[in-house]
Amino acid sequence: MKKIAIITARGGSKRIFKKNIKPFFGKPIIAYSIEAALQSGIFDEVMVSTDDEEIATIAREYGATVPFMRSEATSNDTSNTVDVLEEVLLQYRSVGSEFDLACCLYPTAPFVTADRLKEACALLEKSNADTVLPITAFSFPILKSFKMDDQSRVSFNWDEYQGFHSQQLPSSYHDSGQFYCFQVAGFLQHKKLFTDNTVGLEIPETEVQDINTEDDWRMAEIKFGYLHPELR
Repeated sequence: MKKIAIITARGGSKRIFKKNIKPFFGKPIIAYSIEAALQSGIFDEVMVSTDDEEIATIAREYGATVPFMRSEATSNDTSNTVDVLEEVLLQYRSVGSEFDLACCLYPTAPFVTADRLKEACALLEKSNADTVLPITAFSFPILKSFKMDDQSRVSFNWDEYQGFHSQQLPSSYHDSGQFYCFQVAGFLQHKKLFTDNTVGLEIPETEVQDINTEDDWRMAEIKFGYLHPELR
């Protein structure tokens, strides 16, 4: 069963300058995703999809392949992850390379480990799911959440849960924003990562940080430093 790791790293980040290759604890942040994929030992190919020559150069320095550059159609602000993955997989198919399983890794996911990737791919094969999605629990029950109007008045989103204690309510989860493992054939057929046959892999909140702003970046540094005190 052939497996590919696809690290999606578009250039031109607007909110954090050169976000995908910005130094994070001594090396470009994309290096963590590349190294985790390589160290897992489960992928036949570890590649980076990018439209940026500087990112491509750094990716190759850390051991990934960049066999082709991303097209203009998948490099603009309206393209999405599904578009990028489809382009990559069809490019490989056009030169005779077919894969059974794929893992899409984001380039700003320094908390991803080789063991976590192996766990996710093993779960994908064992469960016969379309996709394995790493998720993390919201720290507070969203059923007791508020909304605020344009006059700053707050009210419950769901009035019926006002009297409940937090421990009486079910947990809710969100995407960890790190990676997805999926069956290639089904993905190319349906062009979806999230299907009715998606299995969740729960990740601790301490290992999850979406990075879109400078504040997010600082929080990621705090969490990473907590998990890796030897690097502080």
